[in-house]
Amino acid sequence: WNPVISPGGLMIYSGKLFPKWRGDAFIGGLSSHALIRVDLNGAAAAKGDQWAMGARIRDVEEGPDGAIWVLEDGGGGSQGRLLKLTPRG
Repeated sequence: WNPVISPGGLMIYSGKLFPKWRGDAFIGGLSSHALIRVDLNGAAAAKGDQWAMGARIRDVEEGPDGAIWVLEDGGGGSQGRLLKLTPRG
């Protein structure tokens, strides 16, 4: 990646809340301050989406309900946050 994203965590999504993303990778970006989706298709991988989060992303995990959980690094003395991402609507 250019610019560098500095991965902080990686998760392969297998949930049901975001069916279009099943089998894709999600990477938390430390230096990019972003959540990145990587489209995995067999032996190929391509950058899918990148969402600016405004903070260093330390980890990304899938919850038992299929929600995506993102852990922000507080940095600079501020508190980090744990965010639950679900579909709109």
